[in-house]
Amino acid sequence: MPFHHDNFERLGDTFRLKIGINKSVVFSRDAGFLQYVLQKNQRNYTKSKIQTEDLAKYVGHGLLTAEGALWKQQRKLIQPAFHKKQLARLLDTMQQTIEAELQKIDTGHPFPIFPIYNDLAFQVVATSLFSGGVSNEQIKRLQHITEEAQQMLVRELRQPYLGWWFTLSGTLQKHLKQSQEARSILKQLVADRRERGTREDDLLDMLLDARYEDGNAMDDEQLIDEILILFVAGHETTSNALTFTTQLLARHTTYQQQIFEEVQRAEKETTSLFDFLKKVPLTTHVIEESLRLYPPAYFIDRVNIEADIYNGISIEKGTSLLFAVHEIHKSETYWESPLDFQPERFANKNYSDYASHYFPFGAGPRMCIGNNFAMYEMVLAVAALCKNFRIKENLKPIDINPLITLKPRNAILEFQKRI
Repeated sequence: MPFHHDNFERLGDTFRLKIGINKSVVFSRDAGFLQYVLQKNQRNYTKSKIQTEDLAKYVGHGLLTAEGALWKQQRKLIQPAFHKKQLARLLDTMQQTIEAELQKIDTGHPFPIFPIYNDLAFQVVATSLFSGGVSNEQIKRLQHITEEAQQMLVRELRQPYLGWWFTLSGTLQKHLKQSQEARSILKQLVADRRERGTREDDLLDMLLDARYEDGNAMDDEQLIDEILILFVAGHETTSNALTFTTQLLARHTTYQQQIFEEVQRAEKETTSLFDFLKKVPLTTHVIEESLRLYPPAYFIDRVNIEADIYNGISIEKGTSLLFAVHEIHKSETYWESPLDFQPERFANKNYSDYASHYFPFGAGPRMCIGNNFAMYEMVLAVAALCKNFRIKENLKPIDINPLITLKPRNAILEFQKRI
């Protein structure tokens, strides 16, 4: 990331970097350019092969990896399941899972928080999908396979020259076989639900209920693709964001007490979790500011289908474009005091006030379908954390590990139980 920042400072907000003979990448931190690609002329831009091929071989062709007509069909089919009113049905399960996982925090000594959030986020996805129909052993196995596949993908992307070795050594085949094992576990869970014939009103029921325009449901292979995508997209980015948020709260301790008091007031005013989410604006703004400073999806990639021109820049057909979201989120062009942690910047504003330069969940038709799910989960988690624990002040620099997503490194904090 410092390498990219230095290039932007030296070469400007949009520049072309050669990466081989007749190969180059256009890098940009121009928010208007990103908005043009994701919204205004989105039909001319597709995701790169990193997602549509490299990731897809592990998780199939669901919403995250699909393109064209398949993506459009699946988005239209699944969108209603992620409507706010539908998600409200999942909040009690989500809250119970969060509270159970947070009880695993050790107190009184420095403690690595990321593994707790990693388990929490995976458990929330699993219980939101399958309610009580999935065992801890199945969850652990699915989590292990999902994380192993992501680590393997990182190796493939960082060491493409070892592709022959990954194949000949059986390493690639091992991970592909594990992905098939994950699919078998999920197929069994779906079969068990159908056999029981009971309704849980969870995400699985919503996906099973979904119908195309011709009245047909998803076939089982497509259903498993979508479930795998929910596991991949729904747990790592959330665990990253929660870890960064907790580290920021350790550096800015006054917000812990303010969130604690806000939660106390909200719990006195309502017993509805859906209403509770509306009554904790500071908690929400703390997370929004954390996502600004440390966006899990810190780069957004696209490839143009046909030649294009933006603001005088010629973009040849098939150009790889990488948009540095983390640079846009920390740019003085778009934000006042961009390097400072100021959750209040989101207070008394509508989303339209900053939507043109704030992209934690992307933008346009391909904006993350699970953005509300993720925000509900994170707000409930941070609220429960500050209600039950104090985070000891820690002013050390926040260490990052920029892989496929922006991950935290060495997030070791000390917690005290609130009495």
